[in-house]
Amino acid sequence: MHFPLPVHLFSKNSTIMKKLYVIFPVLLTLVMAAFIAPPKPFVIKGFVGDYAGQPVAGATIRVEGTLTSTRSDKNGFFSLESRDSCIAISIDHSGYVSLKNQNACAGADNRFKMMPPPPPKAEEESLMEAIMSKPAQAMKKDKMGGIYQPYISNHHEDAPALNTEDYDVIVDNRFYATTKEPLSTFSIDVDAASYSNLRRFLNNGTLPPQDAVRIEEMINYFTYDYPQPRGEHPFETLTEIASCPWQPQHHLLKVALQGKKMPTEHLPASNLVFLIDVSGSMDAPNKLPLLKSSFKLLADQLRPRDKIAIVVYAGAAGLVLPSTPGNEKPRIKAAIDELQAGGSTAGGAGIQLAYKVAREHFVKGGNNRVILATDGDFNVGASSDAEMVRLIEKERESGVFLTVLGFGMGNYKDNKMQQLADKGNGNHAYIDNLSEARKVLVSEFGGTLFTIAKDVKIQIEFNPEYVQGYRLLGYENRVMAAEDFNDDKKDAGELGSGHTVTALYEIIPKGVKSPFLAHVDDLKYQQTDIKESAKNKEWCTVKLRYKQPDGAESRLLEQVVRGESQRFDQASVDFRWSASVAAFGMLLRNSEYKGAATYRDVIKWAQSAAGKDAGAYRAECVRLMENAADLQR
Repeated sequence: MHFPLPVHLFSKNSTIMKKLYVIFPVLLTLVMAAFIAPPKPFVIKGFVGDYAGQPVAGATIRVEGTLTSTRSDKNGFFSLESRDSCIAISIDHSGYVSLKNQNACAGADNRFKMMPPPPPKAEEESLMEAIMSKPAQAMKKDKMGGIYQPYISNHHEDAPALNTEDYDVIVDNRFYATTKEPLSTFSIDVDAASYSNLRRFLNNGTLPPQDAVRIEEMINYFTYDYPQPRGEHPFETLTEIASCPWQPQHHLLKVALQGKKMPTEHLPASNLVFLIDVSGSMDAPNKLPLLKSSFKLLADQLRPRDKIAIVVYAGAAGLVLPSTPGNEKPRIKAAIDELQAGGSTAGGAGIQLAYKVAREHFVKGGNNRVILATDGDFNVGASSDAEMVRLIEKERESGVFLTVLGFGMGNYKDNKMQQLADKGNGNHAYIDNLSEARKVLVSEFGGTLFTIAKDVKIQIEFNPEYVQGYRLLGYENRVMAAEDFNDDKKDAGELGSGHTVTALYEIIPKGVKSPFLAHVDDLKYQQTDIKESAKNKEWCTVKLRYKQPDGAESRLLEQVVRGESQRFDQASVDFRWSASVAAFGMLLRNSEYKGAATYRDVIKWAQSAAGKDAGAYRAECVRLMENAADLQR
């Protein structure tokens, strides 16, 4: 049955129609909104770097004329959403010149380069004002009791050119035929700067330069569970031999030293001089600010009987804190806090003044040391490598040792700092973050600053009855002539309290055909018969020479390596870890000797040899291996 509605209900003047006139547009809008999605914002991505190609982390990227902003991540990348496909942005960072009205578009390769600000050019007579941000006159005491004694230079120079990092060329050690060259001689190396430096590259998303990769420093970055010395000598010698994982027909020989660890309270009194680069090139977040934080960590380790002075250098050199007892930490930290960057780099004058202060407060039988912290960019006064080396060699005769700490990137002078540390009877570390500063200056305080043996040399004579050929992995810049081993006038490496030294040889056993050993005709006038005493399963004889820290004559140690070689998977955890790191270094260097090693292999070997891993340094290394593998794809 049909019941029609009264027509008057829908007449033009009816109440229902009036309501429909009002409601209908609203309903229509809601319906359209439900079915028509708003336009998606454009995603604009980009990269912020410096002129050396390194990422700039923490830069503020702001859309011009708005409050919309973001920050670049640790790899320099950023992402913004915008209603427009192209926008104008500004980029700001405390360590760089700001960029304004930069065009960035969705889908484009938006890459921006930031330049550090030019250093201020202070007049020579007011140089310390530029350094310390307060008035100072020569020979006038400041409120903390420091005395400024400037070494005046007559030159100013602008900031160094960008992308000027320097590394010495490294040519991989080759294989030697034992019958022709049975002796291998080298100086020990406990430096670890190369590892923390290449970590900086890999964490920033780039592979390190091949010449920045020093395999011995990678291996010796890590601590090993070697037994403490029990005898009269300051270190223990350990050896181990096993198959080589990247060349299955070869073997690896490990020769290691474990330095005697002295408790901090038993360490001799320290006479330290901080020599701090405050030139314009140090005006970056990962340079002077990180340096200041690092040195305050070291100040916390000082004991009342220790003394510390602070010398700075820029266009001139000055003493900003006289030798001060270690228990006056607030005074020491206040002096560190007030340092600011500016001017050119009178490195030679700074080193001379630092050694002068160290000699004036020399502690007989103590630890007398200059700790140089810089990016290595010396450009005023004695600046050539030869001049600086001669200066350091002369100063070390006073008994003052040298530690060199490197900071920053872009103009990092690795080669110069390595030479200074080697010639100054010291060590070299690269500080890429505060954790590394804590490792070097707190956890390894004794090993970094207290020498227990100097001029330590190793000479190995290989037995041709078992060893056809051999190759030393790394130590390319530490190789010595055979006759230098017995020459006490020849400088060699230093061993610190608790330090370990690990060296690896790749061995070609007798009877194995190898493309690495070129054929050489038999010698006509040399005797090549093997002595009967060599036919007793001796792989080699290891000889070491060392001096006491204040000694002039060396002592000789000798040890024979004999026995069967074990399988690689049966070798000790530390043996397998050091071999994994060495293979990692060969891959980074694209060495012709890397054999069948791949990143997948190296990661697998390293993961199986992580061991106890105090501090998680080995786990971090595995992550770096994974980063390098991704970058090689």
